[in-house]
Amino acid sequence: MLQLKTAGYIALDNLRKSLPFPPQWHTQGELEKAADRYHSAFLDERFEVSRNLGAFFFAAELIDRSIRTDEQEHMDNPSMPPQKKLELIKALDNMNNMLLLYPQYISVIEPSIREIVREKKRPARILELASGAGGLAFAIAAQAKQSVLPVEITGSDIVPEYVDYCNATAEERNLPVHFSIINAFAMESLENCSCDIILISQSLHHFTPGQLARIIEQSKLHGASIFLGLDGHRGLDLLAGVPLIALLQGVSVLTLDGYTSARKFYSEAELDLIAEIATDSKRHRIDFSWPLTVLRIPFE
Repeated sequence: MLQLKTAGYIALDNLRKSLPFPPQWHTQGELEKAADRYHSAFLDERFEVSRNLGAFFFAAELIDRSIRTDEQEHMDNPSMPPQKKLELIKALDNMNNMLLLYPQYISVIEPSIREIVREKKRPARILELASGAGGLAFAIAAQAKQSVLPVEITGSDIVPEYVDYCNATAEERNLPVHFSIINAFAMESLENCSCDIILISQSLHHFTPGQLARIIEQSKLHGASIFLGLDGHRGLDLLAGVPLIALLQGVSVLTLDGYTSARKFYSEAELDLIAEIATDSKRHRIDFSWPLTVLRIPFE
């Protein structure tokens, strides 16, 4: 219900007709401001479109507006002690393992890996941003170690304690993966990573539209062939389901974060808008693989 596809894509078409679309920008700062500004204009336009479409569409729009938030998750709060943050991401990793999400994530990523292998005749190189507790990177590395997947994986996060924990865990498990400290939306200083795929899972909603646009653009600048973004599918099912599953971990703050995250998930039309602004093209693809929305952007 919260996808609002009919109203969303009418609103998107209206923006294309009424505004310079995609907007022109020259610096990363201009890109960020443009994406944020156009995203806000999109939500305003969708509101008007929904009202004109009738009571059912307008009710859905009002529900979405009442739920939508830019509130910060506790795990993103800079004042929270690092050890407490680490406990939260470990609990999130346990939740993902309990739900068997990592095998599903890999099945979504694998076609892009195989595509790179066919083109470059070598293992695909992945850089995962915002790795958190490293669960997906570990799952990919385990399959690479067993020669199931022809891939090399590097993880990263902006929180040093996460990176230290992940590197220690990788060494303990003897897995072929290394983690580095990288600011996902400020990669200008990052040397060419020689990566084929830049991957973000479960974290798109942690970034503003402008920050996400910058990540996409910088992925291209650093030589990636594909950007892959995996996140929760915006809808009432996950709005209820994510906090309920988080509750099973026995960590009240994680339950609150789960509810906040589900309120912040991007709809498909929003990701369409952001991707087109960042790339000045429509070459991206958005797929739905419950409970995931998958944004795939190939770069020339």
